[in-house]
Amino acid sequence: MSASESVGPSDIAAPTSIDSILDSDFDGLLDGPEKLAKVTSAVRLERAFLEVVEFRRTHGRVPSSTTREIAERKLGARLDGILATDEKTAALRPLDEFGLLDAPEAPASIDDLLGGDDLDLLGDESGLLDVSDLPVRRQVHDSGEVARRERAQDFEKFEPLFKQKHAELRAGASKLLPYPGLTQIVEGAFFVLNGVMLFVAEVGETEYRKTTVRENKRERLRCVFDNGTESSMYRQSLGIRLSDNDGQIVVPVEIPEILTDDRVSGYIYVLRSLSDDPQIADLKDLHKIGFTRGTVEKRIKNSENSPTYLMAPVDVVASYRTYNLKASALENLLHRVFADVRLDVSQVGRKGREYDPSEWFVVRRKVIDQAIDLIVSGDIVGFVYDASAQKLVRRD
Repeated sequence: MSASESVGPSDIAAPTSIDSILDSDFDGLLDGPEKLAKVTSAVRLERAFLEVVEFRRTHGRVPSSTTREIAERKLGARLDGILATDEKTAALRPLDEFGLLDAPEAPASIDDLLGGDDLDLLGDESGLLDVSDLPVRRQVHDSGEVARRERAQDFEKFEPLFKQKHAELRAGASKLLPYPGLTQIVEGAFFVLNGVMLFVAEVGETEYRKTTVRENKRERLRCVFDNGTESSMYRQSLGIRLSDNDGQIVVPVEIPEILTDDRVSGYIYVLRSLSDDPQIADLKDLHKIGFTRGTVEKRIKNSENSPTYLMAPVDVVASYRTYNLKASALENLLHRVFADVRLDVSQVGRKGREYDPSEWFVVRRKVIDQAIDLIVSGDIVGFVYDASAQKLVRRD
């Protein structure tokens, strides 16, 4: 056949056998499909778990079996089923890169149990526990009024007081009596509540709260406990706790038993002036003797602006808690006993008004202590102050 001659279909040799036909199938048109390997249950389980692992990698969390998202819910249910079978868990552990199959630690409390319900086993799908549609219950106390114990920041100031009081109880110098009533909850008092001693360090300003029936008054306390904590409960709240829990009051043995009828009337206080005015500063043994129903610290607040305190800061020399004592009677007794050594000076207030302070006396501290003891006992009526001898003497 010459190069110029064409080749037609009739010129191609026909295959003579099946083998030659297959051998001539260069494009693989006659190849049959490859037989797929049989998928075992173990392989299906691994593939299923790897989908859960991929979800955790992508979303950073475990899929939920209770969500409304169908795809995630399917994966969450799959994981729940795996966790319910020890055999599946053991087989898949080599693929568990995120610890999805680890057994959770046992909860230490009910709060931990409820807070760690990752699988939402305690979920409320029925809405039985949903109270969002119910009326809001009116709270008994305003937000922030409930007193809670917290660490006392300056406990080192109170610790020696507790040690002293415990020592007095061991030595028999003090004793425990049943809680006598609300009137005994005053600044400086010691109580025992549920086996823990507490000290009433401060009594706050009286607050008035109106109700539909009456206007109630209350005072916020600073109660320091000998375990190093403190609370700012109200006086009434402490009274209720002491009453309900068989609380006790700590009192000195030499003081007659305190009865509920006895009322704490307040404090006698002795002050020393810190004035730099020469006519005041040069007076030796100048003291103010007064009475307050509240705390002495609050009474002398802003003393530098008050003519009563000689328009100067003052230092508290002493304070004494008193029972069943009328303020007017105390002032009259003090004025009468120390009338001869009363300070004769006038003070001008901020608004130009002139004042004559009447509770400042030039008298030694020792004599003041004796006078207060006699006032409390009622024996002061039999004594007078001898200014020349600087001492209290019996009346003739």
